[in-house]
Amino acid sequence: MNHPETFTEGQSLSNSGKNTTLPTIAPGIWAELREIVSEPYLLTDEPALQQHGHDETEDLVFLPQGVLEPINTDQISRIMRLCTRERIPVTVRGGGSGLAGGALPTHGGLVISMRRFDQILHIDERNFQVIVEPGVITENLQNTLKNKGLFYPPDPSSRGWSFIGGNISTNAGGPKAVKYGVVKDHVLNLEVVLPDGEIIWTGANTLKNSTGYNLTQLMVGSEGTLGIVTKIVLKLQPYPTQNLLMLVPFHSAESACAAVAAIFQAGVTPSGLEFMERNAIDWAVRYVGETPVPIQESDAAHLLIEVDGFHMDSLVADCETITRVLEQFDCGEIFFADDDTTKTALWKLRRNVAHAVKKNSIYKEEDTVVPRAELPELLKKVKEVGARYGFESVCYGHAGDGNLHVNILRGALSEEAWQQDIPKGIREIFQFVKSVGGTISGEHGIGLVQRPYVDIVFSETERRLMREIKKVFDPLGILNPGKALG
Repeated sequence: MNHPETFTEGQSLSNSGKNTTLPTIAPGIWAELREIVSEPYLLTDEPALQQHGHDETEDLVFLPQGVLEPINTDQISRIMRLCTRERIPVTVRGGGSGLAGGALPTHGGLVISMRRFDQILHIDERNFQVIVEPGVITENLQNTLKNKGLFYPPDPSSRGWSFIGGNISTNAGGPKAVKYGVVKDHVLNLEVVLPDGEIIWTGANTLKNSTGYNLTQLMVGSEGTLGIVTKIVLKLQPYPTQNLLMLVPFHSAESACAAVAAIFQAGVTPSGLEFMERNAIDWAVRYVGETPVPIQESDAAHLLIEVDGFHMDSLVADCETITRVLEQFDCGEIFFADDDTTKTALWKLRRNVAHAVKKNSIYKEEDTVVPRAELPELLKKVKEVGARYGFESVCYGHAGDGNLHVNILRGALSEEAWQQDIPKGIREIFQFVKSVGGTISGEHGIGLVQRPYVDIVFSETERRLMREIKKVFDPLGILNPGKALG
């Protein structure tokens, strides 16, 4: 079987995260590439290669040999036909916000940047749909739709700079996933360029489709290993006009986690339910430089809870129900955000936790997800493993989905401990996650850094099936080699 890691002889990766042996790209090939995209959009200078050789994943860097910036589907099709002919590895890149190394060119070759695919092509207000190119920034799309009373809910913390295409490649979520679902729940149809250059549409622009295999959902979350998405059809809904937001302190992090499942059991589905342990919110406050509410010494963790809809009376009733539930879980005084400025400030804290952690330390971010009632035990397990392996962790995430982001800080750990011991601790955490019915990535993807752990959640038969799917789409293994399960 042709595995993507072995598509060319001599290809290898060093332990430091640098690609050490690169494929040969002859001068004539560069000339053909320039003819396709034109001179200004073929980049080979050192700053461009550096920029496209890293994302938000730890401190990893893998340099491509060139960066292409096509502007239409035909150009990508021609590029892929050429790269298939020459067996040149290709990695597609969005906004560079990835946290699992899914868009790092580990095998060198070419990066295709989607930054020029930045158009909202058509907003269909009658059918609540939008056709968009993959290089559109998520928040820009949301703001454009909001002005028309329309709503596209998925809102990852990187929404201000991540691309819609990247969100699709990892099946991104965000705070509002707890009520509205993740990206896969909003994608109807995709235009895709296959590795051999052929162009297909994966589905239909309909709310129901029981016609053949679901290629659309196969593409969502495939991390750029099966094809290159060039157009996207998303379903929309009316924009909720009302919302209420509360910040709830707890005297123990386990109590905060335990309260999550109880809220749903009381019959309320919040539009956002976020968990931040004490060090997460402290670091975010220092990073942002302000907080709309004082943090007390006794506060061990916080839940940020939002309800939204169209009728304020029903939202107030939801908040009253939530308050009665929370009072059973050793919470402190509940803070209600009563104006848009305060609400924005609270969400700013939550969305900047990851940036605050990255500013303070090299870290590994694990994207664990469990049935939400298991959150207290997961948090206890993370802290217990950290105590044995000598690492500090900052935990936060989408508690309403059972999705806990575990940031493992390098701090003063030695290189040996960081490279050899910490992966053992991560494996123990993932094994626990699997044992309670969870999995090792909720929204960041497998990418590069989670590949060593996929044996925990998939049997050999399951992994073989996924490899065979990859082989059907990309028999030469040139598209995003070395990632996910391909």
